Amino acid sequence: MRYFLFFLVLLTGVSCMKGQAVDLVIHNAKIHTMDDKNAVVQAIAIRDGKVIEVGPDRQIMNKYSADEFIDAEGKDIFPGFADAHGHLMSLARQKLSVNLVGTASMEELIVRVEKYAQKKERPVIVGGGWDQSLWNTKELPTNDLLNEKFPNKPVVLYRVDGHAVLVNDAALKKFKVTESAHIEGGAILKKEDGSMTGILLDNAISLISDKLPDFSDHELATALLEIQQELVGYGITDVHEAGLTPHDFKLIRRLVKENKLTIGIYGMLYPVKENADFAKKHGFLKEKNLLVRSFKVIGDGALGSRGALLKQPYSDDPHNYGLLTTSLSDLKRYSSLAELTGYQLNIHAIGDSTNRLVLELIETYSKKNPDHRWRLEHAQVIDPKDFDLLENSGAFPSVQPTHAVSDQRWAESRLGKARLKGAYAYNTLLQKAGMLAIGTDFPVESTNPFLTIHAAVNRKNAEGDPIDGFLMGEALTEEACLRGMTIWAAFASFQEETKGSLEKGKDATLVMLESPFSSKGGYNPNYSNRTFIKGKLVFSIE
Repeated sequence: MRYFLFFLVLLTGVSCMKGQAVDLVIHNAKIHTMDDKNAVVQAIAIRDGKVIEVGPDRQIMNKYSADEFIDAEGKDIFPGFADAHGHLMSLARQKLSVNLVGTASMEELIVRVEKYAQKKERPVIVGGGWDQSLWNTKELPTNDLLNEKFPNKPVVLYRVDGHAVLVNDAALKKFKVTESAHIEGGAILKKEDGSMTGILLDNAISLISDKLPDFSDHELATALLEIQQELVGYGITDVHEAGLTPHDFKLIRRLVKENKLTIGIYGMLYPVKENADFAKKHGFLKEKNLLVRSFKVIGDGALGSRGALLKQPYSDDPHNYGLLTTSLSDLKRYSSLAELTGYQLNIHAIGDSTNRLVLELIETYSKKNPDHRWRLEHAQVIDPKDFDLLENSGAFPSVQPTHAVSDQRWAESRLGKARLKGAYAYNTLLQKAGMLAIGTDFPVESTNPFLTIHAAVNRKNAEGDPIDGFLMGEALTEEACLRGMTIWAAFASFQEETKGSLEKGKDATLVMLESPFSSKGGYNPNYSNRTFIKGKLVFSIE
């Protein structure tokens, strides 16, 4: 009997030592949980795609037995990064088009278009990514050289921000765009003699884009899956897709159903009739890793093409105030649609005039639903007198720090010194709103989240310009930026109960970084060593 009791005690002890069964334990790590206390721990236990527990190595290693143990060798681990404002479909189309990012002149642009035309046979040559502020001229180009090189083939080339397009005369003819054409919220730029320059701004782009032959679904799907690998390689596990047409919504939904797109996607639908009817009939859509419960509205243009709507004229274009691309009556109509369906309303607002209009709209709705989380996308230029309105409205700012360091080359010439006080004011926005959602606006900017962190904290581009930082009083702390890419981004998409931090019961979605994390000093390149989505390894550097 004595020996039986001894064996019973021994077996019980062994059983306790084996611990509770989990799928995975990662230990010897520096895990930034992004919880309310900003706790940093050494180990995490994962089962069925969920976080079971985080804590010190000894506690987790003694308590759990796992199918797999990973020694992180001291590497930094964060919740999977979210890009709170990106354009998957636009990036997919850009990858299939002429890549004009970084062109230094009109001549280089032409060379790239010619090389593309030699390799691809398309009814219309489409490209994107040019930015005239990188050229010696700095002004929006004309299509003269494009006409000379491509007299018969239609060519359509989008500016980097998508708010301007350069087309040749063959394209204007094919799509029946004339000097007399007029569209509200858009502009067709003309020469002194009244002929068209080939530049169309904002809503006028639809005169061509609505008729433009699209790429096949197979081509788009292939590009999307390539983008997904790029994203998880940086540790980006979620994207807030900032604008889906009915076609693009259906394509993404299909790829999610087929388990091909596995990153989290928070879809914002353009409120066209088909999408509006879907929202009225079906309400919110939650399928696997896809959540759709918001509308995206474009309120004005962009500063780079002088289409953002300002209260006073552009400092470098004194007769131009910019463009309101969605009328006030339509903004109110979309607000009513969002209220009817319960959808969040996310409005692109760059100029101080548009931001004022949108904030007044949101303030009105906030009286009916204080926890609306309606978003101010970009919030680039705000009259300092309107910051209190932002605070009272409960608007949720969604910002892209790399815009600040890209735009710093010409921001003062567009706005003048006085208006810079309310421009790219991320720290002030944070103080007034309490949270920020942070993204990149890819493909306008790079998908690289470490460039975003560098821009937010140091207010410099990758090359270290400007040397003293751009408007450093509006820099964010490292913690604020990381929260904007994790837990605050989750809150901005109504997903804070399952995402955004590494806490018990939440999704085990995380990135283990290859190099030690640091935002100090110059730009510190980094990337993922391993990326997990709901406990499943989706990227490994090995």
